Amino acid sequence: MKIKRVTLFAALLLVFILNGSAQESFVDYLTTEEFKSVVFNYDKNPREWTYEGSLPCIIDFYTTWCGPCKRLSPIMDELSVKYKGKVRFYKVDIEKERELANLFGIQSIPTLLFCPQADKPQIARGLLPKETLESAIGSVLLK
Repeated sequence: MKIKRVTLFAALLLVFILNGSAQESFVDYLTTEEFKSVVFNYDKNPREWTYEGSLPCIIDFYTTWCGPCKRLSPIMDELSVKYKGKVRFYKVDIEKERELANLFGIQSIPTLLFCPQADKPQIARGLLPKETLESAIGSVLLK
């Protein structure tokens, strides 16, 4: 009888943990080749920025060991849900995608690249508060 209670308790605890930690997210991780197809193909058009996406986007240049990057991640997840269908959210690991890091001169992380559909991209460096990100989304991407 005691084993059944412990097993039931463990099962309920596991369900609670899994439901509590399963946050919905629409953030996509990009390789260099994917970046070229959905953001900017700099091989095809090296001198002029031409955005390839159907929606404006935010790209988070990060590394897995970066503390501020880890704190930004749940904010990006939350905003990706809020702005689903209006703004795309991407992440680029600069240790794996060094070509992209060099292309944009990424020297500090996190670095965010805001890409409107019909304008030049804008860069923001450092961990930005959620409110600042939402303001930038409104003024740069959804204007």
